[in-house]
Amino acid sequence: MSNASGQKRQHFKGAEVSCSVKYFLFGFNIIFWVSKLTFFFCISSSNAGVLSNMASITDLGGFDPVWLFIVVGGVMFILGFAGCIGALRENTLLLKFFSVFLGLIFFLELTAGILAFVFKDWIKDQLNFFINNNVKAYRDDIDLQNLIDFTQEYVSSTRL
Repeated sequence: MSNASGQKRQHFKGAEVSCSVKYFLFGFNIIFWVSKLTFFFCISSSNAGVLSNMASITDLGGFDPVWLFIVVGGVMFILGFAGCIGALRENTLLLKFFSVFLGLIFFLELTAGILAFVFKDWIKDQLNFFINNNVKAYRDDIDLQNLIDFTQEYVSSTRL
């Protein structure tokens, strides 16, 4: 083939993608995507029960942590969708988006782990303060009772 100036066009043929790698990445991302979709809808539809009164339990100045869960679920849903479709269609833009955000999430988790290690005494004090205040208010709030009872049952059933 030649163009208007008489030069031959060069076609770039990319590296062949292994089918097993392609479908492994697709399968992993479809599981990730469906689990985040389920998580997103479970959290966003929780109008009653333990999560409904989370703002009063956490004492974060009116910020409701359920909204944080909804946002994180939505972002993870979009990220999983990008990875799933990018792997299936071999779309490099979606795969770059997926890998950049996975790298960003990894570094955020790494930073949070380092900060938790550095400020472990402060975190321990805040956690003790939080637990003591909520145990004192155990009988005053039915949602708090349910949360503490669920936590105790879960921890006692998972111990060996």
